[in-house]
Amino acid sequence: MADPAAAAPQESDRYARGFATLRRISGERGAETVRSLQDIAPDLGRFIVEFAFGDIYSRPGLDPQQRQLVTIGALTAQGDTAPQLDFHIDAALRVGVRPAEVVEALIHIVPFMGFPRALNAIGVARKVFADRGVTFEPSVQKDPRDRYERGIENLRRIDGEHGIDVVESLNDIAPDLGRHLVEFAFGDVYHRPWLSPQRRQLVTVGALTAFGDTAPQLRVHIGAALNVGLTPAQVVEALIHTVSYAGFPRVLNAVTVAREVFEDH
Repeated sequence: MADPAAAAPQESDRYARGFATLRRISGERGAETVRSLQDIAPDLGRFIVEFAFGDIYSRPGLDPQQRQLVTIGALTAQGDTAPQLDFHIDAALRVGVRPAEVVEALIHIVPFMGFPRALNAIGVARKVFADRGVTFEPSVQKDPRDRYERGIENLRRIDGEHGIDVVESLNDIAPDLGRHLVEFAFGDVYHRPWLSPQRRQLVTVGALTAFGDTAPQLRVHIGAALNVGLTPAQVVEALIHTVSYAGFPRVLNAVTVAREVFEDH
């Protein structure tokens, strides 16, 4: 069957650019995906190439590794995306994301989206690693310090005093929830050193945006993204990148939150 790149009517610059980008991050898998749509929805394949990869992936605001981490966060958050996660975990490895970072991104999702989605995504990662013959030594956390102590330290460094305010706001109704937030989310998960603070926030922003209905949490974590060194332009780029996976309405809502956070900062 003909190469999908040749199937686009009067091959546009967007299509050529998108197909080159798709092939660069996915090898022949991307071409096979586009080819598989020729008998039922060829325009869908063209939109994937032209928009997702020609317009979005080709933008300079984030590097390929950062884009795949945003994508993994968005897909894991939505659940029921095993085929797409398989594709993009494979793409993450192709562009240089280390296996340990992929696993860490999935562990990082737990405080935001729960164990079931993270466990399902870990199952997909295991398959991709096996298919690619990838082996690595799993990371195990070893830190004897008090979990609450290190959690407060991380919470203050990442979210600033606003994070402390969130925890203290729970004291009159669910103080144990605040304690679990500090100990587990920031004492256990955020404390792990196998994913940089900037990459953690990209995963978080992608996940919260894709999940939807998370404006208060997005406000905190877009602020945290700035606190750990991401620029406003990188945050906006992460939101634009999420359009292909979560749609315009959720991203438009997230951009509104980002505008408020930037004004506050």
